[in-house]
Amino acid sequence: MRRADFLSGMRMIPVEGPDGKMTPEALAARIAGFPQDSLHHGRAAAVTLTQATETGTVYTLDEIDALTAIARANGLPVHMDGARFGNAITALGVTPAEMTWKRGVDVLSFGGTKNGCWCAEAIVFFNKDLAKDFAFIRKRAAQLFSKTRFISAQFEAYLQDDLWLELAGHANTMANRLRTGINELNSARQAWETTSNEVFAILPKASAEAARNAGARFYDWPVPQKNPNLVAADEVLIRLVTSFATTEEDVDQFLSLCASA
Repeated sequence: MRRADFLSGMRMIPVEGPDGKMTPEALAARIAGFPQDSLHHGRAAAVTLTQATETGTVYTLDEIDALTAIARANGLPVHMDGARFGNAITALGVTPAEMTWKRGVDVLSFGGTKNGCWCAEAIVFFNKDLAKDFAFIRKRAAQLFSKTRFISAQFEAYLQDDLWLELAGHANTMANRLRTGINELNSARQAWETTSNEVFAILPKASAEAARNAGARFYDWPVPQKNPNLVAADEVLIRLVTSFATTEEDVDQFLSLCASA
């Protein structure tokens, strides 16, 4: 659902907002920029929101309510990109229903790949009317059951006894440990507050290089255009992601590397 090549000529238009989250006002303005009777620049077809977001933040239930209300007012279905769905659920302490169809979400991309599965993703339709052509979309995307049954079989174990929530909860706990440790370092700081299993930190370039040389793996992250002075010339913004496999020792060792550089 996220890939443009699955959308048959559609394009995704971003909606900016603080903390990586859309605001109702920005969403309404963006939709208004595509009048339904215009032939020259297309029409709005759906609203999609990422939960948890790409910046490690999480939409609250009230925020989801506000966005789905805007979509409903404009006759648009709502899709939730749940690549980190489990992390958002455990961060908010709610049920899947409370974060999806009870909030007005019509379709969910239920991701398992970033929470312990191998390539396993599922599409959940709460509004079954929207699923009438999905079999054809699935066929065109080469996602037939005959080609993915062994991948899909992972969900049986993934969902049993809420294993998926246990894995996500562990990742979030390790991220909390990482956030606490970064806040206690004199040489590092969080770029912004996050809630899920992603942490964005600002380190001296020397510390980041020393950590990499010692075996740590992380990505440099672009400095937000709206806040170009966030990072000094001798610093670097990085993204740290914890997972089901992250241990307390992993976190503490990374923090020790940053402190000693």
